[in-house]
Amino acid sequence: MAHLELTDIDYFLPDGRQLLSGVGFRVGDGAKAALIGPNGTGKTTLTRIVAGDLAPDDGNVASSGSLGVMRQFVGQLRDDSTVQDLLLSVSQPGVRAAAKALDDAENAMIDVDNEKTQLKYASALSDWGDVGGYDLEPFWDKATMAALGMSFDRAKWRAASTLSGGEQKRLVLEALFGGPDQLLLLDEPDNYLDVPGKRWLEKTIRESDKSVLFISHDRELIANAATRIITLEPGVNGATSWVHGAGFETYYDAREDRNARLDELRRRWDEERIKLRALVLRLREKAKFNDGIAARYHAAQTRLARFEDVGPPEAVPVKQKVTVRLHGGRTAKRALVCTALELTSLMKPFDAEVWFGDRVAVLGSNGSGKSHFLRLLAAGGTDPEREHEPVTELVLDPVPHTGTAVLGARVRPGLFAQTHTRPDLNGNTLLDILHLGNEHRDGMGREAASRALDRYGLARAAEQLYDNLSGGQQARVQILLLELSGATLLLLDEPTDNLDLMSADSLQDAIAAFEGTVIAVTHDRWFARSFERFLVFGSDGHVYESDEPVWDETRVARAR
Repeated sequence: MAHLELTDIDYFLPDGRQLLSGVGFRVGDGAKAALIGPNGTGKTTLTRIVAGDLAPDDGNVASSGSLGVMRQFVGQLRDDSTVQDLLLSVSQPGVRAAAKALDDAENAMIDVDNEKTQLKYASALSDWGDVGGYDLEPFWDKATMAALGMSFDRAKWRAASTLSGGEQKRLVLEALFGGPDQLLLLDEPDNYLDVPGKRWLEKTIRESDKSVLFISHDRELIANAATRIITLEPGVNGATSWVHGAGFETYYDAREDRNARLDELRRRWDEERIKLRALVLRLREKAKFNDGIAARYHAAQTRLARFEDVGPPEAVPVKQKVTVRLHGGRTAKRALVCTALELTSLMKPFDAEVWFGDRVAVLGSNGSGKSHFLRLLAAGGTDPEREHEPVTELVLDPVPHTGTAVLGARVRPGLFAQTHTRPDLNGNTLLDILHLGNEHRDGMGREAASRALDRYGLARAAEQLYDNLSGGQQARVQILLLELSGATLLLLDEPTDNLDLMSADSLQDAIAAFEGTVIAVTHDRWFARSFERFLVFGSDGHVYESDEPVWDETRVARAR
């Protein structure tokens, strides 16, 4: 048995703004609940409160059953941690403590091999066995084989940073769903997963006997996996919550009905308040000339005071509007020509031509080299001319390759980075970023910058540092900078992963109106349907073009 219940959760940001206001819901035993809402409403903050990483300013969190957590950073690991460290990070606290003690004892033995360190090492080995450490290794072996195609013995000392984002995600998900925790909290578990991985995740969530609360912006995943939808609704005084007790198929109709009902209740409350105030004013004037009216006047005052003390019904949620204006510009007819291009150790040589105005979706499994291909183009391709220098200041590692990828005249690439890692933006507020400008975009005054941020729903975050924003807010900042920088070739690496549904719709509309060429790596089935060409990185190492999206390419067959 496992459940989660939140009651009247309030949370205030360090600058004093209220982020969450009276949030409350229940995830019952075996329930599969999707937590959705616009970017910046506090979804990740709420999961951190549930996980115990943050304390709410008010309200309570109650649960039964042990809790397993996938945090948002999984998929973005770039530190020195190993595959074993990643698996330990989602293990139970006792296992993590015993593993650390064993590691410390082993290091001490290396430095000083005496009786004292030997005894500590023997004790650590015993404690590791007591917490079931040796029994975990066969379980971890199953997880690494399923996620990475190799045994745990081969994988455990491998740097987690060498895994693709999807491999990191799949490994942690295998460990959580196969582990002992009966209550799972998953922050965007589908990000970085390819479509076969997403289909596996849908099936796994649906068939698991665990209680699951997950954040996602993938409408197909939500529709196929969630039995109830929990929405964080933005408000003037922080986000509130609303629970739709059914699946995604009926969600939009139910939300429209609810908002219409809230609007009607508020209209009636306003009308009643106007009537009571008018009555009080009328009786006050009469009471000046008739003492017999005084009692009725005081009774009306009391009635109005009680009515206003109770307060109005719940307000209709604030609608967050995002307006994306991608402009682009004319370029040569052939925007990109690839000749015998081979991504070293990834894809076999291939030829391709992309024409001005094309919308090309790059599809394939994780680890096939799609992001490498985009990074090569983002750096200007093979031996770039000055006019092909990227419009972003992001430093890109060289992509080993043979053959050529040549950009056409006046093609200026702009990259949307999948991980949102932008050292050039970290440590700066959004207003500072827009005010300073760079060689590709002019600096903006405070008023103009505020208007631009407001179009992207970022006005309230104007004074926040880029590195403190939510994943969805960082995604919108990147798109805004592409808009302002004059890119004529948009290179989008999983742009919808962290965008809320409304922002993704706006991005799709902007891409349709963009005067230029778009190449996007995506595993978003809904987003991909808006593209006209599909370049598929196949499991056999060949790159081919398809008239329709291809989602069944499996892991690339190569030595590992």
